Amino acid sequence: MRRLPVYLLIDTSGSMMGEPIEAVRNGVQIMISSLRQNPQAIETAYLSIITFNSTAQQVVPLTDLSTFQSPDLNASGTTSLGSALELVSTCIDKEVATTTAESKGDWKPLVFIMTDGIPTDDIQRGLDEIKKRKTAFIVACAAGNGADTSTLKRITENVVSLDIADGPSISKFFAWVTASIGVSSSKVEESGSESSGMNELPPPPSELNIVI
Repeated sequence: MRRLPVYLLIDTSGSMMGEPIEAVRNGVQIMISSLRQNPQAIETAYLSIITFNSTAQQVVPLTDLSTFQSPDLNASGTTSLGSALELVSTCIDKEVATTTAESKGDWKPLVFIMTDGIPTDDIQRGLDEIKKRKTAFIVACAAGNGADTSTLKRITENVVSLDIADGPSISKFFAWVTASIGVSSSKVEESGSESSGMNELPPPPSELNIVI
């Protein structure tokens, strides 16, 4: 079976403390519940969560939806986005099966990044590493006006922003990510083709601004 790997890179720095991190916790739980109702997603989608604060860590390795357990996410520290990009590159190498002459590998991974701040480490090495990996697409979300969209634009052309990083806005972002995973898993199951950009995803809700 060809899996659809999905990596969520979530900012858990100190500025996410309180309502934002609570909304992320709820968003992840609702996302898993919703995807478990989707027959294509439950067959195909595998999910990993990487958090980044003063360091980056993979808190959930690539896991099928039926056994996925939501991690306990807490906010503290700085914003090591560069380290998170390096880590997801390593995880893709380790966890995603590549196509060989004998067998089809997994589908190209989807990567969703959410941050409410400016990286406190150098992102260049992580940027170089992630660009070497074949991803279907990367979507980055700048949550609130403290996030740096120009840095996110260096990572991917698919950048969305939330005006404020409050509970309702973050919930809308996770609902859209859920719908995007659902559409992508249906596409690979039914037509054997991968989503390759924002234009193939469901339209973002009004809370999400597409950064041009």
